[in-house]
Amino acid sequence: MARENLQVLDALDSAKTQLYHFTAIVIAGMGFFTDAYDLFSISLVTKLLGRIYYTTNLKAPKPGTLPPNISSSVTGVALVGTLMGQLFFGWLGDKLGRKKVYGLTLILMIGCSLASGLSFGKSPKGVMATLCFFRFWLGFGIGGDYPLSATIMSEYANKKTRGAFIAAVFAMQGFGILTSGIVALIVSAGFDHAYKAPSYEENAGASTVDQADYIWRIILMFGAVPAALTFYWRMKMPETARYTALVAKNAKQAAQDMARVLNVDLEAEEQKVERLAENPSNSYGLFSREFLRRHGMHLLGTTTTWFLLDIAFYSNNLFQKDILTAVGWIPKPQTMNAVHEVFRVARAQTLIALFATVPGYWFTVALIDIIGRFVIQLMGFFFMTVFMFALAIPYDHWTHEDNRIGFVVMYSLTFFFANFGPNATTFVVPAEIFPARLRSTCHGISAAAGKAGAIVGAFGFLYASQPKDPTKRDAGYPAGIGVKNTLIVLGCVNALGMLFTFLVPEPKGKSLEEMSGENEAAADDYEGAGSNRTVPA
Repeated sequence: MARENLQVLDALDSAKTQLYHFTAIVIAGMGFFTDAYDLFSISLVTKLLGRIYYTTNLKAPKPGTLPPNISSSVTGVALVGTLMGQLFFGWLGDKLGRKKVYGLTLILMIGCSLASGLSFGKSPKGVMATLCFFRFWLGFGIGGDYPLSATIMSEYANKKTRGAFIAAVFAMQGFGILTSGIVALIVSAGFDHAYKAPSYEENAGASTVDQADYIWRIILMFGAVPAALTFYWRMKMPETARYTALVAKNAKQAAQDMARVLNVDLEAEEQKVERLAENPSNSYGLFSREFLRRHGMHLLGTTTTWFLLDIAFYSNNLFQKDILTAVGWIPKPQTMNAVHEVFRVARAQTLIALFATVPGYWFTVALIDIIGRFVIQLMGFFFMTVFMFALAIPYDHWTHEDNRIGFVVMYSLTFFFANFGPNATTFVVPAEIFPARLRSTCHGISAAAGKAGAIVGAFGFLYASQPKDPTKRDAGYPAGIGVKNTLIVLGCVNALGMLFTFLVPEPKGKSLEEMSGENEAAADDYEGAGSNRTVPA
């Protein structure tokens, strides 16, 4: 039997790019800007936290660092919260609607960004407990933004440029990472100029001025600003027509909302909505045999590729300061005062973000609807594998002072091809291939698998990268396998990502209903997502 589709959905699919598309990108994208700022700004201040709260022996050769359990908690607790938020808000977005849940995630992000800069008491235990508590709930709110932003943008976009629009929302993550570095540069430079201090090896006690305690608080609290600026506009967005028509079964409201957005006359088509609702192919649940038949391999593909990608991506991002210190691009801690160390770490992150991370995202935006998701993802995993091995195998060569710039260039290219590659596509595809009533849930599951990988990367890299030589290890850490072997492991992880990419279908040029089978007039005539398990050349 023939396919049929609602007029309002056809109008969205064929709509010319116009102002409301860009408005939606900015509104949803600022959430991702905030997400990235909040998740990655913590890596800029962990060394400072160690100096302030854990320098207990001023005669030690190096300044204090966060103990292993504290460091892993401070770095990883937001990721745990994000994972749980992705699952919860992804499910809630399909039950209550995208718009109703969208504001709640932003409120959580604003409140917990501000609270992250506060602390109960002045003891290290009180400060770290407070920081971890609020960063968990900050991550919970961030988690909700993943499935909701992706789903909203996919359901607003036309099919010709849908990939670019969803990727543009995600690309704001790059600006969030860049901005966290810039804010840290400005704040640390200001404090370094105002409060002169000697290096740790010159005078350990005076190398960390009392005012340094304000630096990490200001940097973390700034994350509330971009989220607050977009709250009003997020609340004004109408519910997506696909949710209103296909899930809430309110054809009249969907037509009215999109008629205003598109500035065209649209028919309600209530009878067609009823026919689609009665079709068994539009009523199966997530834990049904029918879902497994149609989308089981798709969900396996989106979860495994995102999981593998985030092991490498978050290891690189959260611990780039340790990698760059190991090869000497960031000076040794004892040669700097506490504030200047923040400046040098922030400068390194800012340069990598500016020249590798941000351009990678926008290459994806420019090309995703031309060469497709599959090609970009496979290519990204391939080059991440190549550059990881190129850094790891001759690692001793890169540690020599004359070769450090070469290391940084190669290392930066792993960021470029992560973002012009699977870091963007793993976000885009789950928002395109599942049915509307399960779209947010399945995206949340895929994203949560990614955050599970991020947790593996954050906790695993912290310990694995420690050298065997006890004189070179951070205090309190057991011997690891070293940076060289850790990079080899990450290269192997990326190679696995290439293999699992073949489970993911190519949605380029197809409507959401074609991919999910929701516009089929009969269940047994389904030819959409289930037949797309092989990727077209």
